[in-house]
Amino acid sequence: MLDALRRLLGVDVATPPRPDAIPESNDQRLQVAACALLLEIAHADGEFTADEQRHVEEALTRHFDLAPEAARELMALAGDRRREAVDLHQFTAEVTTRFDEGQRMTLAEVLWRVVYADGELSRHEDYLMRKLANLLDLRPGYLNAARARAAPEE
Repeated sequence: MLDALRRLLGVDVATPPRPDAIPESNDQRLQVAACALLLEIAHADGEFTADEQRHVEEALTRHFDLAPEAARELMALAGDRRREAVDLHQFTAEVTTRFDEGQRMTLAEVLWRVVYADGELSRHEDYLMRKLANLLDLRPGYLNAARARAAPEE
């Protein structure tokens, strides 16, 4: 499954390197960082539902122009990096460095869509979204605006 991603990264698949030894371009690091944040919010309530997985996959294919298989491979790689990470700073630092404010706002909206994918907002998800807003350097009010656009219509 990771062979296609390794080929995409230009790594010889005959002798697979350690995952942390795969050279990544700036764009690939950004994709991994954004995906890791999406996965973090998807797992915040203690479960990763099929609807959350579908929302993450669709966001990756749409925003990064990836094929569905490439999106799933990115999710696997970002999932590994997420589990190895000590905190979220390495991911949010990459995003804040490379995304302008409008792109970070779009990411916040996508994060909210993942939160609402299972139909409910847990206190852990709410807390993590507020934390991510600070780490992503979003202006006050941006998080609520993104939430309003992403919230399911009632």
